[in-house]
Amino acid sequence: MKESAAQFIKQLTHPVKGKLFLLFKLPSAFFSGVRIRSITEEQCVVTVPYKWFSQNPFRSTYFACLAMAAEMTTGVLGLMQISGRKPTVSMLVVDIEGNFFKKAADRTTFICEDGKLFEQLVNEAIVTGEAKTIKAKSTGRNKAGEIVAEFYITWSFKAKN
Repeated sequence: MKESAAQFIKQLTHPVKGKLFLLFKLPSAFFSGVRIRSITEEQCVVTVPYKWFSQNPFRSTYFACLAMAAEMTTGVLGLMQISGRKPTVSMLVVDIEGNFFKKAADRTTFICEDGKLFEQLVNEAIVTGEAKTIKAKSTGRNKAGEIVAEFYITWSFKAKN
């Protein structure tokens, strides 16, 4: 594991530093209860609870909170890959698709397992100097293991001059 990736993982999984990151960089995720549960170079796991702050009028988790958690699983993997890079690399969401299968009426756990694809893509963006995109998949499951939603988030990466 690269030293910068290991440092990134250590900071985001730290009980205090991880929460401070959410509070200052993603306050809506923090207040909605979205939490990073685990990170490796291959995958990221994020949960979103069903609670007062994240609910909709239909007694389920608001779709935007689900999308936020799904986007975070992919974004964290991208951030890990650009952390400490020379030249610096910018990243931006350019598209998002969501499919909903079940009512999200309890904690939903999202997993993205595209970490190695992010690593390859960021390396290509640096070598070529061109913008590169990845369509990452994040799957959300309820406590029973049933698929609640799937999101496809397309990220663009470009090395800065």
